[in-house]
Amino acid sequence: MIDRREFVQSMLALGAATTLRPASVLFAAPNQELKGLADVALTTAKQLGASYADIRINRYRNQFLFTRDRRVQNIVNAEDFGFGVRVLVDGTWGFASSSAVTRDDVAAIARQAVGIAKANKAINTDPVRLAPVESYPDAEWNTPVKKDPFEVPIQPKIDLLLQINDEALKVPGATFVSAFMLFVNEKKFFASSEGSYITQSLIRSYPTFSITAVDRSTNRFYQRNALVAPMSMGYEYIESLPLLQEAKQAAEEAVAMHKAKPVVPGQKTLILHPSNLWLTIHESVGHPTELDRALGYEANFAGTSFLTTDKLGTFQFGAPTVNIVGDKTQEKAMATCGYDDDGVKTTSFPIIKDGTFVGYQTTRDQAHLIGQTKSHGCSYADNWSSVPFQRMPNVSLLPNEKDVTEQDIISATEDGIFVKGDSSYSIDHQRYNFQFSGQTFWEVKNGRITTQLRDVAYQSNTPEFWKSLDMLGGKSTYALGGAFSDGKGQPVQSNSVSHGCPVARFAKVNVLNTAR
Repeated sequence: MIDRREFVQSMLALGAATTLRPASVLFAAPNQELKGLADVALTTAKQLGASYADIRINRYRNQFLFTRDRRVQNIVNAEDFGFGVRVLVDGTWGFASSSAVTRDDVAAIARQAVGIAKANKAINTDPVRLAPVESYPDAEWNTPVKKDPFEVPIQPKIDLLLQINDEALKVPGATFVSAFMLFVNEKKFFASSEGSYITQSLIRSYPTFSITAVDRSTNRFYQRNALVAPMSMGYEYIESLPLLQEAKQAAEEAVAMHKAKPVVPGQKTLILHPSNLWLTIHESVGHPTELDRALGYEANFAGTSFLTTDKLGTFQFGAPTVNIVGDKTQEKAMATCGYDDDGVKTTSFPIIKDGTFVGYQTTRDQAHLIGQTKSHGCSYADNWSSVPFQRMPNVSLLPNEKDVTEQDIISATEDGIFVKGDSSYSIDHQRYNFQFSGQTFWEVKNGRITTQLRDVAYQSNTPEFWKSLDMLGGKSTYALGGAFSDGKGQPVQSNSVSHGCPVARFAKVNVLNTAR
């Protein structure tokens, strides 16, 4: 048996060994080597009749560290490397992939992709049309990071997670605590028959914890998760966070929840913190404005959308103060990159403008379906072996142009509930009727926070909820939240996405007591 320190050292050695794999050599080499491999695929596909071809040569690194109740539970370093070739033959897609990244394999996979496209043609009744895109012959984009998390030793990461465990368990009544960190690096090389050669490195970091307080006399338990959001940042993000202070506060709030005042159900004024509202944006705005959902392409698994294409440009989605954008350029947000997996330079575009629904999330092969001539750059595949398709960009609610603070909103509220943190939720497949809960709930009376509440959930339908927004915070209240793993598609793929928003107030929202 080895002790914890020896175990950590062995994992360090394993992590070092993985850097000897060909992927690290290939991505460290001049781009000419990657271009040479890409040209083999593109030339082969064109010679066999493809009107369009692209190749993605990608390397993925993941690091996961997990502790529970002052013990290290798991440390995982994983790496994945390979390529996928996508071709268009007579308006029909074909795709094939391999983890063997050699010139011979690249040529063979290109031939296979063309063969699949030709086979698919027999059942394709709607020829693919691609929106035009500018070519980028030597483009590069990297997540701005000050400290690469994969270059930081494992020991200080484990030490911090164990300190979080300690701080939480010092609080009387805190029963269990788990804490973990997750880091991802996507190195991506994209080339297309339209002349683009694009290299990108995307890094995401996510520290979090969960604390449970059990009351043995009632057999009830309450859980308080960290309010920290995952970000497209390096290890400097971890070092900037007051994680130990928040762990202590979270433990105290989880324990206090047992004696908190049960919420009285009914119509209430809700003040939603960005740590709660981001998830409501994700489910009620992000998903229904995906064009493939609106067209029914996702009906069998992810669902459809109440925002059908006849509503584009006319449907009153929310109050006139509701302005929501899709944005894959937003600083520190997790869907941010320089170029999407169609080779489209990323941008920001309106989804809800002055309360009206004005924009879908689109890719190159979708834009013409709603009479548009350019893509919004929302193509993404979660692996070299996955087919790119429309995935959610960062979808964010713009703050009030006036400097309205959190205290301004609380002071202006006579009778309401302030909700922080995300928790359980439910929403129908058209993204219309929903219910959301939170991590902590605070009664607001006559402009002041008075006491902690418990067992709160709010229920509404999407347009009714967004039309009830009656007070919007300014930039000083704006923050990012996000989902590290948002699932969609068959076979299912995972996408990381952020949602920014200010503190916002909603009038006459139906509040439930979840304990009844």
